[in-house]
Amino acid sequence: MKCGPSKIALERSIIVACDVISLSDLDKLVSSTCDIAKIGGYKVGFALGLEHGLKRVVRAIRSRTDKPIIYDHQKGGTDVPHTGDLFAEVMSKAGIDYAILFPFSSPSAESAWIDALLRRGVTPIVGAMMTIPDFMSSSGGFWDPSTIRRIIEIACSKGVRDFVLPGNKPDQARGLRSAIEAAVQAPSYYLPGIGAQGGEISSLSEAMGPRWHAIVGRTIYGAQDIRGSAASIARAIP
Repeated sequence: MKCGPSKIALERSIIVACDVISLSDLDKLVSSTCDIAKIGGYKVGFALGLEHGLKRVVRAIRSRTDKPIIYDHQKGGTDVPHTGDLFAEVMSKAGIDYAILFPFSSPSAESAWIDALLRRGVTPIVGAMMTIPDFMSSSGGFWDPSTIRRIIEIACSKGVRDFVLPGNKPDQARGLRSAIEAAVQAPSYYLPGIGAQGGEISSLSEAMGPRWHAIVGRTIYGAQDIRGSAASIARAIP
């Protein structure tokens, strides 16, 4: 039993998105990358969780590394408030260190899910803007900037210091970073959209400051040479 969540030891790192289904593919991915210094942790999602159960998935990763494990329910927090307790209990019992929330349903649900994770010793990472092109209303999507800002503001008011921002939308990410840093000291950012979705490591330092983690999936797990791809991306981290 852990005494508390493991923390990412680096200010800047690669988080490997383990969007695979089989445990053998997961083991190959983790074993090929876990000794690369700039790999900060591993993100698992619903595919592995639903196929095998999170406890089994966590055990598989822990057989190779003690680096932190992030769970991304794709998208967690978008439900009624009381189910946050169920989610947080599952996260804690499985040994998850961080859980990503995209709390699109309501302010009360966002607050309840954040509180539930904190009570269970699981670090919440809150996101509000996705990497897909047609997410914002200005691009044909459902969401407007004021809604995104409100989600971020509520998270900041709850003491959240870890945020998902779109790594392939540097201008929007930079604007959200300004709002976060006006409310929270020394936040950390987790940036999907790098690689296959067009985001570039080289643009992140200027846009995101000293504490950020690039979330990279297909460019690593889809490569013929998983280790070589991960090492090449890691070398770009300043």
